[in-house]
Amino acid sequence: MNIKLFKGLVLGGMIAASAPAFAADYVIDTKGAHANINLRVNHLGYSFVTGRFEDFNGTFSYDAENPNASSVKVEIDPASIDTNHAERDKHIKSADFLDVSNHPSVTFVSTAYTTNGDGTGVLAGDLTLRGVTKPVEIQVRQIGEGEDPWGGYRAGFHGTAELKLKDFGIEYNLGPAAEVVYLDLNVEGIRQ
Repeated sequence: MNIKLFKGLVLGGMIAASAPAFAADYVIDTKGAHANINLRVNHLGYSFVTGRFEDFNGTFSYDAENPNASSVKVEIDPASIDTNHAERDKHIKSADFLDVSNHPSVTFVSTAYTTNGDGTGVLAGDLTLRGVTKPVEIQVRQIGEGEDPWGGYRAGFHGTAELKLKDFGIEYNLGPAAEVVYLDLNVEGIRQ
């Protein structure tokens, strides 16, 4: 073998081996209904009212070799809330709660991800709701990743979070049992 060719192959292999892996970009699969944002609020201490946002979109970057470099951005249409009760939904959209006429968008932008090394971690970020931006933490668990039957590549995660209504200027008194909204997030993204 030519010595120059051999040196070139060795050098090329060393550069390739030392090159950092880069995070892949994903679009959250809302069109295929493979993602959802669910919520629940305690009702009088007896049960829970549940609901979901029907209209949202977002992206995330993820690298299994360096999960701490992950990032997420999501935008939600708060007027798309559905608790399976039209009158309650109308009240939730009012100025007492989401105030959708003055605040037509809810956003979450991540600021950091800290892995636990076992497929779980904490996603920190800024949530803007009703024009108020507060830091929140989402407990994340990776569900899986791989090729799909249509020639694409997907990654999926589950997350949970708790939001205090008063932190976002929602003062409507539902009683002490209903001061926290529990979020249940299922996110499946398609690699771009």
